[in-house]
Amino acid sequence: MTSSPHFHILIEKIFSINVTAEELKSIPEPSLRRLPVYLQYLQNARETGKTEISTTLIARDLRLDPTQVRKDLAYTGIIGKPKIGYNIDILINSIEDYLNWNNLSDAFLAGAGNLGLALLGFEQFTKYGIKIVALFDNDGRKIDREVKGVPVLPVEKMASLAKRMHIHIGIITVPASSAQSVAEQMVAGGIKAIWNFAPKMLKLPEEIIVENAQFATSLAVLTRKLAESLKMVE
Repeated sequence: MTSSPHFHILIEKIFSINVTAEELKSIPEPSLRRLPVYLQYLQNARETGKTEISTTLIARDLRLDPTQVRKDLAYTGIIGKPKIGYNIDILINSIEDYLNWNNLSDAFLAGAGNLGLALLGFEQFTKYGIKIVALFDNDGRKIDREVKGVPVLPVEKMASLAKRMHIHIGIITVPASSAQSVAEQMVAGGIKAIWNFAPKMLKLPEEIIVENAQFATSLAVLTRKLAESLKMVE
């Protein structure tokens, strides 16, 4: 079972259509994590009217090594022009294609509570190539309703529907006590990648990709850094 804190890595590993399996193995995870950073930077640059950009400028603004930036971008298959750099539109498309963020993939979300509904309302998902097409819950008061146009269905129907609809991505926002059971139902339905928001380590087959949203870990880093910063001020 593979686990990493970054959702875009989950999507890239499962749905990348522009690299072979052998090439995918050779991509360092730090480089993969930087691609969305480059993408956001380039989109901002385009909004200011820029049409061309150099590796040196990207590296300077993002405080990275120019050689590393050039190497990272090369994984997408794009090559810059000497003394000119990259056409921003082409570079943006290259990164989005590589991450498969130009191709929407349907996903199931289990858990129609506050967190699940918040994720459903996150419009940026479509920019990342994800479309939540169904919610699942075991609360009879929520079932057979629609939230933002998405139906809420009973959890017991999830596996059969996933098979019929060829769903490959599952998102879990249920309580920890239900997470393992829900994950197993997703796997039974053919789901290959799970984004787990439940505070529970899932035990699943090795081939299933799991991304754990570790809120506690992120908070621990934040509070520790804050403590160190305050100590320096004293």
